[in-house]
This record gives sequence, C-alpha cells and structure tokens, in this order.
Amino acid sequence: MSMAQRERQALVQTMSAAGPDAPTLCGTWTVRDLAAHLIVRERRPDAAPGIMLKPFAPYLERVQDKVAERPFPQLLEEIAGGPPWFLRPVDSLMNLTEMYVHHEDVRRAEPGWEPRELSTADEDRLWKVLTGLSRMAYRKSAVTVALTTPDGRRTVAHQVGDRTVVLAGKPSELLFHAFGRNAVRLEATGDPADVEAVYALDRSV
Repeated sequence: MSMAQRERQALVQTMSAAGPDAPTLCGTWTVRDLAAHLIVRERRPDAAPGIMLKPFAPYLERVQDKVAERPFPQLLEEIAGGPPWFLRPVDSLMNLTEMYVHHEDVRRAEPGWEPRELSTADEDRLWKVLTGLSRMAYRKSAVTVALTTPDGRRTVAHQVGDRTVVLAGKPSELLFHAFGRNAVRLEATGDPADVEAVYALDRSV
C-alpha cells in the first residue's frame, strides 16, 4: 500500500473519530466540508477546476455544498474507496500531499495535538516532494528561505537579497508549513521580523 493510500485510510479514521462538525485547519471548513472537497476534487471534473481557477469557484462552491448534504458516513465511504479508476494510475503522484496535509488539518485542529512519528521512508518521500514544491510556496518571500532537516539535508526554497530565514525540522513538518499551515514544530532562525514575515507569507501553491 502506498503512502497516499495509507494516509487516505488514516484520514478517514480521523475524520470519523472527530465527527462532521469538528473544525479543521482549512479556514472555516468543518470535517464535513473537507470531506465534500475531497470527493468533488476526485469525482466531479466539471467542478474541480474551480479549486484553482477563480471564475469557476462559484460553481464549485454550489456543487461542494450539495455534496456536503449527503450523510456523513456516505462521504467517508466515498473517500475511503479511493479515486475513480481513471485516476488510480496517478494516485500516488496526485494524492500523496493532499491526503497527508488534510489528515494533519483534521488532527492539528484538535487541542493538544502532537506530531506523528513517520517512518524514514515516508519522510524521504515527503522531502522529495518538498524540494520542488517549496520554490512555489515561498516565491513571494522578501528574504531568502532555506529548509534544513535534522539529518543534514538542505534546500534553498527562495533566493533573494542578503537576509536569510532558515526553517529546520522534519520533512513532514516543513511540508506542512510550505502548504501554508503554521501549526508546526519547526525551529526558525534569522531576524525576528523576517521570521514573522515568512510565517505570515501567503504560501498557497
């Protein structure tokens, strides 16, 4: 079973335990709203473009709201079933970060959350994704942003000027931050104002 598949099943279990009205780290979305988003993204190609393209966003919202009206157990069953057959060959590529990040969106919305201990192989998978994605995530930074891990790996996500902020932590934590979340366990070094600016940065990709 791929990491994307494992994260999908773990996400469904976490959503079930949290309940449909529990908060997430996806803005105002509840767990039910997030479940509807995941289903529309995979199963409604007519509406999914609205995720990235603003002119289609109103239609996406209407479709997603309609999907969210379904019984919660049905929503979870659809997510657990995986993507439709025509997307399964690219499931690992398409859904690795989606399932990992949204799993953490549900977990870390709860008080007292703690980071999970992922295997070395899973951390390596996330690092490979991070090295490419981080260039998009930190592209708006006014200072250089470098990412480092406890085992000595390093990548420069954005190079500009002579001031640098270094974010240090496990690949899983760095990736979650690159996706715009600040509920992370990282060590940040650099000028305090620069660090604050990096944390406040629009890191949408």
